[in-house]
Amino acid sequence: MATIKSTLELALPDIFYEDPEPVEDHMHQEPTISFLVFTLRTWFESRQDVFVSAGGFVFYNEANGNDRVAPDCYIALDVAPDFVFQFPNFFVWEVGKPPDFVLEVASPSTAQNDLGRKRALYARLGIPEYWRMDPTGGELYGAPLTGERLVDGEYVPFPIRVSADGFISSRSEDLQLDFQWNGERFNIIDPATGNTIDLRDTLRAESRAREEAESEASAARRAQQEAEFQAEMERRAREEAESQAETERREAEERIRALTEEVERLRGQRG
Repeated sequence: MATIKSTLELALPDIFYEDPEPVEDHMHQEPTISFLVFTLRTWFESRQDVFVSAGGFVFYNEANGNDRVAPDCYIALDVAPDFVFQFPNFFVWEVGKPPDFVLEVASPSTAQNDLGRKRALYARLGIPEYWRMDPTGGELYGAPLTGERLVDGEYVPFPIRVSADGFISSRSEDLQLDFQWNGERFNIIDPATGNTIDLRDTLRAESRAREEAESEASAARRAQQEAEFQAEMERRAREEAESQAETERREAEERIRALTEEVERLRGQRG
């Protein structure tokens, strides 16, 4: 693994970067890309040797910065994420290798490029796994889900499994995860458990748990405030009762004193 260098030590190429052409229909891809990248990044976040990204470019020619490509998602294994993130983009010559996994999501304006030029480029760069996902169910790529393994410089498809309910899935050897198309959306499955990795449900559950905890805490605070108010009212009632009792005691003593003085006065008159 390469040694992390400070930004001041980086030898960046002195080249001109042409602006990339905009993707006309990125909105068609965004929901699927966001879900896949978020799930994969969260799944691997505890690993200090897995870099996951959906941003920036993969630069593969140190002499020409315009030799670059922007996968919808790419993953590099056995590299330190902090090391890669110190660069403005993924520089193959700095990281020491290209990504191990790239994924493209189909849109009308990008599908042919994904099937042609990008596929050939990824093979030339030696990227071990190339995956394509088509949210239309296969209208753009010809299949909803395709994963390929680089073998002797050529991509060979991974086996596709079709479940009894018609769900299509295939396994990434490098990631040890299954990708699935259920006819409506893509899922990522942990083959060790067979469970769908839907971190959105986890976040919703965590959000509900937080809301319930906050509600319970609020109820506890209200109950405590009510108890404190009740205790204060009882304290004031006791103080008022004690004050009233003291007043009555003093008044009784005053009456007794007055009566005693009157008795003594009357005795004095008789004597």
